[in-house]
Order: sequence, then structure tokens, then C-alpha cells
Amino acid sequence: MIGTLRAVVLDAPDARRLAAFYIALGGWTELYTEDDWVAMQTRDGWRIAVQHSPDHVPPRWPDPAHPQQAHLDLRVPDLDAGAAKAVELGAELLRENESWYTLADPAGHPFDLCLFAAKRETTLRAVTLDCPDARRLSAFYATLLGKPVTYEGDGVAMVGEDGAQPVRFQQIAGYRAPRWPDPAYPQQFHLDVTVADAGAAEAAVLKLGATSLNASGANWRVYADPAGKPFCLCWD
Repeated sequence: MIGTLRAVVLDAPDARRLAAFYIALGGWTELYTEDDWVAMQTRDGWRIAVQHSPDHVPPRWPDPAHPQQAHLDLRVPDLDAGAAKAVELGAELLRENESWYTLADPAGHPFDLCLFAAKRETTLRAVTLDCPDARRLSAFYATLLGKPVTYEGDGVAMVGEDGAQPVRFQQIAGYRAPRWPDPAYPQQFHLDVTVADAGAAEAAVLKLGATSLNASGANWRVYADPAGKPFCLCWD
């Protein structure tokens, strides 16, 4: 393990509006708000943040010319009721299946509502990253986050146990990587990872196949994973 998952961060042209959407849909709790940042916590312990992105270009799923980079999988006890609530809050219904519906949130990010009748509340099952090689990217994040690879299938993989903030990976033909900070190839999502020693963590992620994006702040540095997705190493 190099670090621990601190937060899943979504880009949005209006951070407060998107945060309000997920707070109302999922019963999430607002932790704090800054000028361009809203941090939240889900019922089941995930930390999700929304950051203001003035150049945000939304995906247009399933258009491969405007691909999604990641999505959230939420569990609901009733698909129709969950979708109706999401649409009322500003989402757009994109697809219906027997066990899950795909919608776009007010910033255009696709998300899935998955049927899970065992609980009567909305919970966050996983964050899913699109990639060209699910096995390779799952191995990278397994080491980065100290989570075991718990599933490998045909173009799909997962690290972490169900119920313990797993990260999923789905293999996409014709995958187009983000090129942060180029708004023509937006990141859309990124992961923040907490580390104890920034220098040691940097050496470890570079050895795993990450690339430094030469951007940093008082307590964070930005890298790209082997699929080109930005992530941050953060420390307190």
C-alpha cells in the first residue's frame, strides 16, 4: 500500500449545484464548502468532492467522441422511484435495463442506479474507471490503495471488497485518455490519495507506471495513472 483513498472528485461548472444534487439524491452529508470546492460524505463512508471547473466539457455518453472517463454506481431499492427522484432533481435518463438504469447528472456525468432491494436507502456501491486494460489498471490501483483485486472478468476488474469502497475498472474499445489540463480532453473525475511521505510515495507510483504531471500545491501533487487519468497524492 502506498496510500489510502481520500476522496473521489468530480469536475463541474457549478460545484454547489452538483453537490446539492447528490446530497438530495443519496442523502449525503456536506462536510465543508470552499470557493470552488464542496466535500461530502455518503451514508456508507465514502468521501466525494466536487470542484469548480470553468472549462468543464461534459461527456455525451455513449458518444465515443465525447467519452465518459468514470462513473458512480449507486444502489437503490427501487429503480423507477430512484430514477424519478433523480430526474426531478435535474438528471437525465439515458438507458433502462432490468437491473440498472443509466442517467446523467446535472454536470453531464453518467451514473448508474443499480437495483439492491436489501437496503431501503441509496448507497454508493463503487466508482468505476474506464480504461484500455482493466487488468493492468486494477493491478496499479491495488498496489496504490492497498486493496486486493477481488474480481477479474472479461474486460472488468475490481479492487477492494464489496461494501469497503471498491474501485471498479471497465475496458473500453477505442479508449480516449484525458490530457489534463487540456479542456478538449477533460479528466472529469480524479482520485485523491492520502500518503504519509510524499517523496517516497512519488517514487513508488512512478515505479508502478504513473507519470508526473508537474503540478502541485501546498499539500498535493498531480500524476497520471497508466491509463492517463490524473490522480493526486495528498498529505496533511
